[in-house]
Amino acid sequence: MGLLKQLWKRFGGGAMEALSAGTPAPPFTLKDTSGQSRSLAEALQRGPVLLAFFKISCPVCQFTFPFLERLYESIKGQDGLTLWGVSQNDTSDTLDFAREYGMSFPLLTDEDAYPVSNAYGLTTVPTLFLVQPDGRIQLTSIGFDRKDIERVAGEFARRAGQPIKVFQPGENIPDSKAG
Repeated sequence: MGLLKQLWKRFGGGAMEALSAGTPAPPFTLKDTSGQSRSLAEALQRGPVLLAFFKISCPVCQFTFPFLERLYESIKGQDGLTLWGVSQNDTSDTLDFAREYGMSFPLLTDEDAYPVSNAYGLTTVPTLFLVQPDGRIQLTSIGFDRKDIERVAGEFARRAGQPIKVFQPGENIPDSKAG
């Protein structure tokens, strides 16, 4: 448990919950797996950002991330649409996860007490936040939620001016899985 969560509980702050829609997204800068710094504020200048927080040992993350990769493949090269995975593991383990599950989108590392995860109120992974260019969270999704991923795909499709399909006809995909 992160230090912020421990202090929150110890001093009677009640249960921490992931930030909800309409809340300003906490700014951050993290390094990606190649060592490049990535700033939320800079990305938001170009358009909306989907943040997908995860831990490599999480089975629901392992289930969800290939669908996020499909989303990324649909927006790759589209100026102003950003998808970042935010790992709670070190760079080496995160790269292993990316290879095993076929991730090609940028993965940032939030290790060493999880300052960004704590700022976003995470208690469960995966947790997704769609942040609009004005810095406000449009959508918060905890665990795997097919409808939420479809909503993100719809928002990105609207901005890209082209359809985006994450789920294929005939696939037997559950509506949700708890994180």
